Amino acid sequence: MGIFSFLKKKPEAAAAPPEPARPEAAARPSEAERERQREIARATAAKIDAIELAMTTDFFDDAEARWGNTRRAPAAAAAVFDEAGESELSSLLEQPDAAAAPAAAPVVEESAILYANGQGPLAEQMLQACLAELGRTERQPWWMLFDLYQAEGREQDFDSIAIDYASHFETSPPAYSNRLPADTPQQGFTGVAPAARLTGTLGSDAALRLQALLASSGSPVRIDLSGITQATIDGCAALLAALQGLRAARRAIVLAGADTLLAVLRPMLAIGERSSGEAPWLLLLELLQLLGREKDFEETAMDYCVTFEVSPPSFEVLPASNTTNAAPAGQAKAEQRFMLPAVVDGDIGPLLAAIDSYAAMDPAAPVVLDCTKLVRIGFGAATSLHAALRRLANEERHVELRELNHLVAALLRLLNYGDCARLYAHKY
Repeated sequence: MGIFSFLKKKPEAAAAPPEPARPEAAARPSEAERERQREIARATAAKIDAIELAMTTDFFDDAEARWGNTRRAPAAAAAVFDEAGESELSSLLEQPDAAAAPAAAPVVEESAILYANGQGPLAEQMLQACLAELGRTERQPWWMLFDLYQAEGREQDFDSIAIDYASHFETSPPAYSNRLPADTPQQGFTGVAPAARLTGTLGSDAALRLQALLASSGSPVRIDLSGITQATIDGCAALLAALQGLRAARRAIVLAGADTLLAVLRPMLAIGERSSGEAPWLLLLELLQLLGREKDFEETAMDYCVTFEVSPPSFEVLPASNTTNAAPAGQAKAEQRFMLPAVVDGDIGPLLAAIDSYAAMDPAAPVVLDCTKLVRIGFGAATSLHAALRRLANEERHVELRELNHLVAALLRLLNYGDCARLYAHKY
């Protein structure tokens, strides 16, 4: 029978024998593995919710962060929308355990209430304690600490956690801005601040556009620089003269979009090259001076000194209330805003009356409360302000609170300000 077996096609190599069946106990995933799978599933679901929320925001809202959405975001997604309206979805998706972290609301809300009631040290302790766990995936506790340290003038503490924040989230550390209120913040300016918006090429005509600001008196001025795309020597000289005039008059200045102009000026300058003239150099130094960026000022001053062979200008520490860096309005023209004082607490009847008068100036215009200088609002005062804004909303007025610090924003969100106003927290 096997005589011709050598002529037959040889069979292919047999496949490796299958592994013996594992015992049922070994095949079944462990309890820890099942729990891990559940956490991954919850994280995935939360990320999908975040994506849907971002898509809804992009389709139906304008370009700033919505603290006032009536739809509440998932806990881990609630803090991932920045002022520009860009959700940090890529960051969230890169962190598979982000959505599985403990909910942010308890720590955030309790800290906001403590701070509103004047218990800053307790709020700080609570926020610091949550960084090890909650701070691994959520940025909001970090932002609240940044604002707390700036409100108390604690630059070293700010810089310390800024380095940790930048290292952990692989981003640039935020710049410190002293927001320490004056000894008598209640006597600070409250009301409509004159505003100007510069766009396109910063040319010699800037002097005319800033003339109204120089002519006004007794109030802060707001200058929006975010629309500038290029600058001339004459334009730099005109803006420099206006800023120096305002500073000499001890006027408080709110600079919106200052970093945009800094980015325009820096490529114009080169060490040892004088063709750009002194005006762009001096304007850059003036902006850094007003923004309180001492290290950048000193480095630029040395470059200016080498280029023009003069003594370097010295950095002057300005009162914290003199200049504030703010985000741009994002509109084609300067808007009239009502500027809130550094501290809103106690009896705010006169403040509410002033807001009503401001709202009556133009019934068709939005009611925009500028919170650039607002450091803290008491819990009771926040409740009274909410009732006043709700009345305006019932009259079909569009109400916005802009440039909120993250401690105040968390409190207003807790009090459901979103039912009558849009809340815009400043961006880190």
